[in-house]
This record gives sequence, structure tokens and C-alpha cells, in this order.
Amino acid sequence: MGEHDDAGTGPIDTATVDTAHLEEILLGRWAETKRVARELLKDPQFHKTENLTKEDHRERTLKQAHALVEANAVHRAFPEEFGGDADHGANIAAFEELVTADPSLQIKAGVQWGLFGAAVMHLGSHEHQKKWLPGIMDLSVPGAYAMTEIGHGSDVASLGTTATYDAATDEFIIHTPFEAATKRFLGNAALHATAAVVFAQLITEGVNHGVHCFYMEIRDEQGNPLPGITIEDDGHKGGLNGVDNGRLRFDQVRVPRTNLLNRYGDVAEGGAYSSPIESPGRRFFTMLGTLVQGRVSLTGAAVAAAKLGLIGAVTYGNQRRQFNATSTTEEEVLLDYQLHQRRLIPRLATTVALGFAHDNLLAKLDDVFSGKDDSDENRQELETLAAAIKPVATWHALDTLQEAREACGGAGFISENRFTSLRADLDVYVTFEGDNNVLLQLVAKRLLADYAAEFKNADVGALASYVANQAGSRVMHRFGLRKALQEVQDTGDERRSANWFKQPEVQRDLLSGRVRQMVADAAGELRHVAKLPPEKQATVFNEHQYQIINAAKAHADLLLWEAFTEGLEQVEHPGTKQVMTWLRDIYALTRIEETLDWYLINGRVSGQRARTLTPYINRLVARVRPHAQDVVDSFGYAPEHVRMEVASGAEQARQDAANEYYRKLRASSDAPVEEKTLLDRKRAQKRAAKKQ
Repeated sequence: MGEHDDAGTGPIDTATVDTAHLEEILLGRWAETKRVARELLKDPQFHKTENLTKEDHRERTLKQAHALVEANAVHRAFPEEFGGDADHGANIAAFEELVTADPSLQIKAGVQWGLFGAAVMHLGSHEHQKKWLPGIMDLSVPGAYAMTEIGHGSDVASLGTTATYDAATDEFIIHTPFEAATKRFLGNAALHATAAVVFAQLITEGVNHGVHCFYMEIRDEQGNPLPGITIEDDGHKGGLNGVDNGRLRFDQVRVPRTNLLNRYGDVAEGGAYSSPIESPGRRFFTMLGTLVQGRVSLTGAAVAAAKLGLIGAVTYGNQRRQFNATSTTEEEVLLDYQLHQRRLIPRLATTVALGFAHDNLLAKLDDVFSGKDDSDENRQELETLAAAIKPVATWHALDTLQEAREACGGAGFISENRFTSLRADLDVYVTFEGDNNVLLQLVAKRLLADYAAEFKNADVGALASYVANQAGSRVMHRFGLRKALQEVQDTGDERRSANWFKQPEVQRDLLSGRVRQMVADAAGELRHVAKLPPEKQATVFNEHQYQIINAAKAHADLLLWEAFTEGLEQVEHPGTKQVMTWLRDIYALTRIEETLDWYLINGRVSGQRARTLTPYINRLVARVRPHAQDVVDSFGYAPEHVRMEVASGAEQARQDAANEYYRKLRASSDAPVEEKTLLDRKRAQKRAAKKQ
């Protein structure tokens, strides 16, 4: 047994990481698919070239998309009948890896096959699939996904574009009635798309049946907009300039009735509307359920980008030296400084947690889209899970890339190291496929609904028992009785307090207790809303919006912790399990540290224990520090994927050359004497002369 530290973090200097074992675990269920995708993406033709003009970048991205078709890399989700694999999980797993090559390629591919193609596949009939999928799959028909309007983005139900059925001609008339209904920010629209799936309010026989999807051609064979269609270029963007985003307006454009993608809603010749889903609300959310693929894929891409950033920053931090601290002849490597460890290792822990959570999300998507379990309940669970994890993952990617950039100093700001480029390209991930805060509001509403459902069918005895227990718990917290008990238990022993935090059941209770209390508090304050008029309901809900979104964030923290803890069960190698357990603990405890005010105010943690939390995290971080390189190496990315000078070993070569230079200089007779050394000698001589 090795020596132990003073806070129970485990044996010192005995843990080792089996990188091959850990890589296999981190690759997850679709490991082989990811390997195939990564091997393809080593090819430089797929890599982003920095500093291209917008026009050149767009042309290069289109060529890259055609190269994906030639490599048979875009077929996985499509039906076997059309040459696909009908493997939805593998499709997303491979698609996410495109971010390592060029995020513009990932998004352009996502628009073509994940949105445009997926709409035809999931919303259309078999006839629609036979007619349009082959051209979509081989990219002979580039397409746009015309949902978002300048006046309505996340609020899809309120789109202004109309599709009015004309019984006299058996056609729909697609129209943009006002400027705010202009379709905006549409990938592929500015230059390349010859067709689009257009979302519009379906009106027939004087009734608006809500948003439906229509297939329509938008350009002729010469690339000119068809009559009645205005196409404009959205121009240069803050990132993703390889994607030709544009806008569409329609002036009474007619399309055949049969161009309605009619799986969930159809109009017969003559105008009669029918749907297999009677409820308009449920029908709308079922149609939009196909969008969840985009949220899942953005989550995985964001995790991959965060991994790239950490590979660069950790590798550089292990090689770059700065300032003499423990030696007069050798400077310290950056990652030996506590602040540098604190900047990177907690973000490494969160990245690993997100990786495990994303694997769970991807497995659930595969269950739903493959038909293994596509029940309404499981679909809702998938949507809620995606709405919780996508915001955390995309915000985390931006934060990690920025911190990694700063951790590499000026080198991080040079384009060849990709931090600034990746961050710019991923910036929009937080507001498309669902604005992050809007998605968290969806999660919060689901949490409140689930909380209310617990008591819907409860008998009087069960309710009385719950109220009594809650009352007792509230009294304990409110009057500090639980905190006082903790103080007595700890008796001023810092190690005992720290050991309390390391227990998985304590971490779970703290994280889940916060979610539960926040939801209960919000539910209590909103309990009378249903009895109010609609305008009053909206006002009260708005007054508590910040509160419920924070509850949703707390729920995401718990989801990630649970996923990490489940992931630990796969680790068999003892040293690897120890290091990963430390990382799991760092993830949990930094989440608690960031919201420590809540735990103190609500009496969940005593002042004594709170004082020990940050020092304990620091010790855990120091334990992981020697293994950080092994963990990022276990992400499984080759130099062709990383493509950062700071991670290439060039810095180590420079440091080695500098060390060798100074070693030889010190050993030679040519070494100059430091001025400080001369001054010290003169002072010593003066002191000696005074003594004589």
C-alpha cells in the first residue's frame, strides 16, 4: 500500500492510467464507427484551411461534402432500401467527428442530411422518400431547411409563412405575408440549395391546422431563383463561413398538393384535412421531434471540440516552462502551478462527465429512431434529456476553448493552434437547434410537471406523510439544526469534513437535494397559477423564469454526475478507476463549490464543512495532475485530428534544446557571471573585511 494524504484522496503516486482501456470506454457504444470516421478525417482534404475568403471557404466546404458522399460516409441513417444502414446512433456518432476536421463541414452536412434529408425521411411518405431521398443522399439535390424566420426562431408554432390550399388547382400557395416571416439563417440557401423543406401554417377550408412541412424547388437548372422566390445572402458571419447561410421569401408560390410531407397531416384533393394524431399540440411536437437529432449531434460535437482544446492546453502545460520556483537552473512547467491545474483539470472532469452523458443520450436516440422504444414517454424523455444536456455541452465547449486558449498564452491566439477558430465556429451552437435558455425552460417545465404528477393520485395518508417529512426537513434546514449537527460531527477536524465530501452518496444527496428543493420551491410559488387568467399566468411565470432555469441547470449537473458514476462501473483497471473516481469527485465538488452560497443559505452544508471544500478540491486536482496527459491522450485523437502546434511536441523540443544549451554553458569556461552573483560576492567581501 502506498502512502495516503491527509484528506483521504487515496494512495499517493501509485495510480496509473491504462490509456488503451480508458480510450475504449470513452469511445462508447459506437467505438468502431468513430474509428472509421476518424480514419477518414485524417485526410487533409477535409481539414479547415484558415484565412480563406468566405467565397473560397464555401466552395471548399461543398467539395468536402461531395467527398463525404464518395467515401460513403453519409448513408448510415437512411433506409436500407436506398443504400443506407438504418443505423441512427452510428450516424450521429460519425457525424459528430466532422467537427475535428472543419465545423463548417459538420454543419453543412447536418443541414443536407440531418435536417433536409431527415425531414423527407421522417415527415414524408414512402412515395416522397422514393422520389427525393436518392438525390438528397448523393448531393445531386442540395437542400435547405427553411424553418427559422427572422421574427420567430425558437417559437416555431408562431411562424408567419402560410401554405394555403387552393382547391381549384389542387395546389398549396406558399406565401411570406410580412417581412418578419422571411426565412433567415438557412444553411445552403445563399448559393447551393436547389430545393428546400419549408415550414408553414397549413390553411385549408378556412382552418389553420398549424405548422406543417412542404418540399419545394427553389432554383432552376442555371441556379436562378424560381418565379416568386427571392433569395438573398446572409453574408459574412462570426464563424462557420464555409456554410452559405441565406434567406428566402415567397410571393404566392404554388406547389403541388402532393408536396406536403404528410406522415402526420394530409390534405385530400378537394381540401379535407386528416391526421393520425387528433390533438394539434401533440401533432406539432411529434413533427418537431425529428429536430432532436440536431441537438444530440451538437452535444457530441461540442464535447469533441472541448476535448481538442484540452489536448492542446494540457500538452502545452506539461511542456512549456515559466519562472524559477523550485530550482535555480530549471523553470517550472505550467501545469505544476496550482492555478493552472485549477483552470484545466475541473474542465477536464466536466468534459469526461459530458462524454458519458452524451453516450446515454445517443443510446436513447437510437432506441427511439430505430423503433426499439419509440413510445411517447420515451420520446419525451429523449427530448427532455437533449434539452438539458445540449446547453451544458455547448456552453462548456466555449468556456473550455477560451480557458485553453488563455492557458497557452500568446501561442493560443495564433490561428495555427485552432482555439480561436474553433470557438468562433462553435459560438452559434448555443443558439441554434434550440436556444440554450429556451431549452432549459422546457426542462424546467417538465420537472415541474413531474413534481406535480407525483401527487396527482396520492391518497391523503401519503400526502400527509410527505408534508410531515418535508416540514421536518425544512425546520432542520431553516433553523440550522442540520448544520449544527454537522459541526458537532466534524468537531473541527478538517480531514473528517473533507472525507464527508468524497462519499458518492453525499455527492448524490447534495446534487439531487438541490434540484428537488429548487423545483419544490418553484412549484409552491406557482401552485395557484392555473386558476389565474392567461395574462396573469404569463406574468407570474415570467417573474419566476430565472428561478426555474436555475433549477434546470441544477438538474443537468445531477444528470452528468449520474452518467459519470455509471461510466465508472465500466472501468476495470484499478489505477484508471482511481484517477477517474478523483475526476468524478472533482466534477461533483466544483459544481457544489460554484453554488456553495445556496447550500449555506439553505442549511445543507455547515460552515465548517464549507471551509474544507476548496482545499479538498485543490488536493484532488493535485492528485489528478500527474495523470492529466494520460486522460487527454485517452480521447483517442491522432495528430491529424488535433493539428495544433502546441500539442505537436515542438515546445518540448524547444525546451530540451534550451536546457541542453544552458547545461553546456554552465559546464564551460565561457559562461558569463550574473550581475547579482557579482554583487553578492562584493557584499560578502565587505562583510569579511569588517570582521578582520
